[in-house]
Amino acid sequence: MAHVAQIKIPATYMRGGTSKGVFFRLDDLPAAAQVPGAARDALLLRVIGSPDPYGKQIDGMGGATSSTSKSVIVAKSTKPDHDVDYLFGQVSIDQPFVDWSGNCGNLSAAVGPFAIAAGLVDPARVPRDGVAVVRIWQANIGKTIIAHVPMTAGEVQETGDFELDGVTFPAAEVQLEFLDPADEGEDGGAMFPTGNLVDALEVPGVGTLQATLINAGIPTIFLNATDIGYTGTELQDAINGDAKALAMFETIRAHGALRMGLIKDLAEAATRQHTPKVAFVAPAQSYVASSGKAIDAADIDLNVRALSMGKLHHAMMGTCAVAIGTAAAIPGTLVNLAAGGGERTAVRFGHPSGTLRVGAQAREVDGRWSVTKAIMSRSARVLMEGQVRVPGDVL
Repeated sequence: MAHVAQIKIPATYMRGGTSKGVFFRLDDLPAAAQVPGAARDALLLRVIGSPDPYGKQIDGMGGATSSTSKSVIVAKSTKPDHDVDYLFGQVSIDQPFVDWSGNCGNLSAAVGPFAIAAGLVDPARVPRDGVAVVRIWQANIGKTIIAHVPMTAGEVQETGDFELDGVTFPAAEVQLEFLDPADEGEDGGAMFPTGNLVDALEVPGVGTLQATLINAGIPTIFLNATDIGYTGTELQDAINGDAKALAMFETIRAHGALRMGLIKDLAEAATRQHTPKVAFVAPAQSYVASSGKAIDAADIDLNVRALSMGKLHHAMMGTCAVAIGTAAAIPGTLVNLAAGGGERTAVRFGHPSGTLRVGAQAREVDGRWSVTKAIMSRSARVLMEGQVRVPGDVL
C-alpha cells in the first residue's frame, strides 16, 4: 500500500502568559503556506491536531483547550519602525477552521523572545545585558505592541522570580505595551461600536441585559454577573460542565457580535469563535482560586470571568485583560462601575486562577474617549524547539 512521507517544518513550542502555541518563522513554512489561504489553514490544523471529534487533539500539538490550540507566524516586519510582524491563528479544536479575527495577548509575550532567538531582530538593537525593546506589528488587528524582553549574557532570559497566576512556575517578566489598543474609527464610535458606554442588549430566550460592548485589545461583551445568575467568583467547573449555560453564553455572544457589527447574520457567529469574547463582572468579593489560593476582596478592585472558544477560561486572556483595563479607565462602563467607578489608571481583578493587574491611559476630548496604551506583565518560555512533522499530503 502506497504511503505519503511526513514533511518536517522548523518550529518552536512556547508558553506565553497562560497560553501555549506552536511558533513558526514565515520563511520556514512550505511555500504554499507562506501566504494566507486554505493551504496555510490546512497545515496549521494538522500541526495542532484538528479537527478532532474526540476533542482531545491527540494526533497533534494542541492541548484540547482554547489556551493551547494556537499557532503563531512571525516574520521580519514590512512596517516602518517595527521589528517583526506577528500573525496569530486560533485553531478550532473540533471544527476545520482557523480563526484569524483577533490577537492572543498571552502569546504576545512570547513573540519578542522568539523573534530575538530566531534572528529576526537587528542584533544592533539587542543588548548583551539589560532589556531589549522589540517593536511588534500585530497583523491580525493592525496594532503595535512593544515587548520589553530581559537579556542576560547575550541570550533571552527566561527564568526568574516573576509569578503569574495561572502559571505554575515563576519565570522572567516580560512587560507589554499595547499601543492605541482601542479600535477607534473616524467617527469616534468604533471603540464603542454603538456609541454607548452601556447598551440594552436584547437576547432572545435570555432577556434584555446591560452590556458594555467595546473594541479594545479584542472585541468584548461585558455583562453584570448578577444579571445572568452568577456571582463573579465562579471557577471553570461551575460553567463548563453546564451545557445550558454554555448555550446561553453562545447566544449572548452571537447577538452581541451582531450588535457590534462584527457579523451581518447570526449564523456567521459559528465561524468566528475567537471574537468577540464574553465576560461578566462583579464588585470585589473574596473567593478561593482554582489553585487553592485564597483571594481577599481587599486585594482586588473587581472580579471578572471570561469565556474563550465557548468555555470559561482558566485564568484571563491577555487581550481580554487589555479590554478590562481600557473599560475600567472609562467612567460609566460596567467594568468601571464594578470596580467602584470614577477615574482610574489601573485595576487589579480576580479571575479563576488568581489576580492580574493591568493599566490603561484613557482621556476624553470633545466627548470622544481615546486610549493611548494598555500595560501588563506576562512571562514566556521555550518548551521545545526543533521540527514538527505532518503528512506530506496535507498541502
